[in-house]
Amino acid sequence: MNRSLILPLAVLFGFLCHQWCTTLVVFVPYLIFTILLLNFTAVEIRKLRLLHMTGMNIALLLFQIVVSLGGYLLTKVLGGDEIIAQGILIAIICPVAASSVVISCYLGANRETVTAHVILGNLMVAIVAPIFFSFIGVQQQMPFLESFWLILKRVSPIIAFPFFLALGLQMWIPAANAFINRFKGYSLYIWALALAITLGQTINFIFVHGGENRQSIIILGIVSVLICAVQFGVGKLIGHKYGDTVAGGQMLGQKNSALGIWMANIYLFPLASVSIALYSIWQNLFNSWQMYMYEKKHKK
Repeated sequence: MNRSLILPLAVLFGFLCHQWCTTLVVFVPYLIFTILLLNFTAVEIRKLRLLHMTGMNIALLLFQIVVSLGGYLLTKVLGGDEIIAQGILIAIICPVAASSVVISCYLGANRETVTAHVILGNLMVAIVAPIFFSFIGVQQQMPFLESFWLILKRVSPIIAFPFFLALGLQMWIPAANAFINRFKGYSLYIWALALAITLGQTINFIFVHGGENRQSIIILGIVSVLICAVQFGVGKLIGHKYGDTVAGGQMLGQKNSALGIWMANIYLFPLASVSIALYSIWQNLFNSWQMYMYEKKHKK
C-alpha cells in the first residue's frame, strides 16, 4: 500500500466512524506508548542531549510561547470573539506530537534531534500552559501547581514510561531492545490508527455540539489552516538555518492534537478545541503530501 495514502484514509475513517471512535479513545494512550517505545529503542537514549538545548530548540519553543499569547491578545484587542482567541492560543501552544518522530524520520530528519525536542517541547507546555490558563479560560481560579500537575500527569506517563523502559532495555537487556527495534517500521500504521480514533472523537463532538455555533466553527477552520501553514513554514525556515529543514518543520508544525483537545476542554471553552481538531486534519493532509512527494522523488 502507498504510504502517502495512509493518513488520508485515517482521516476518512475517523469521519465515517466518528461515533465508534468515542468508545475507542481509551486505547489511544497505549498506541502512543507503543509508538514511542519503538522510537526510543531505535536511538541511543544516553546520547540524547536533553540538558543542552540547541538554538533550534530555543527558537521553536520561543515561537510557540510568544506567538500563541500574542495571537490571543491581538485577537482580543481587535474585538475578536473569546472562542476564536482561545482557538488561536491552543493551536499554537499545543506541544509537538510524540509521534512526530515517525513522519520526521520517514522524510529524512535526524531521529535524535526530533526525539529530544518531543521531550523538551512537552515539558515546556507543562510549565507554560498553566501560567497562561491562570488568566485565560474558565479555570482561572485553579492554583498554578494544581494546573501544572494536571498537565504533567497527562504528558509524563506517555513519554516517561516508554523512555525509561527503553533506557533500561538498552542498559541491561540489549537483545530485547534490538528485538523490539525490528518492528519500528510499524509505527506509521499504529499512528494512523491513533489518529483515526482521535479525529473521530473530535468530529463526533462537532456533530453533537456544533450546530448552534456554525459560524465559529467556520472561522476556527479558516484560522487553523492559516496557523498550520505558518507553523510548518516558520519551522522549516528555522530548521534550514540549523541544518535540518524537515525536523524544524515537523517539530513546530506537527501537534499533539489529543493533548490540545484535552487542554481546551479542561481549561478553555470546549468549542475552542475545534481549532486544534481541524488543525490535525490539515497537518496530516500536508504530511501525506510530503510523503507522496518524498516517495515520488526517491523513485526516480
